[in-house]
Amino acid sequence: MKCHRLNELLTLLQPAWQQEPDLNLMQFLQKLADEAGFRQPIGEITDDVLIYHLKMRGTDKHEEIPGLKKDYEDDFKTALLRARGVIKD
Repeated sequence: MKCHRLNELLTLLQPAWQQEPDLNLMQFLQKLADEAGFRQPIGEITDDVLIYHLKMRGTDKHEEIPGLKKDYEDDFKTALLRARGVIKD
């Protein structure tokens, strides 16, 4: 795990965990995994799952994922033409 990912995870984890002070760390991580729909053993959860779940926790499930919103196109034809270089920014 890269240092910036660790810092990002800790920054997101701290305020969320403070809202559940009665849970220990493993219980809280299991709760996050269950909320994210992660069905494998907790030891197999990746930092990506935790980071994205913490970022999206409490938002509308149809809201765009941070980082992908900048590449979002409403129209498939426009997205295809932009990808082929026909439409330039």
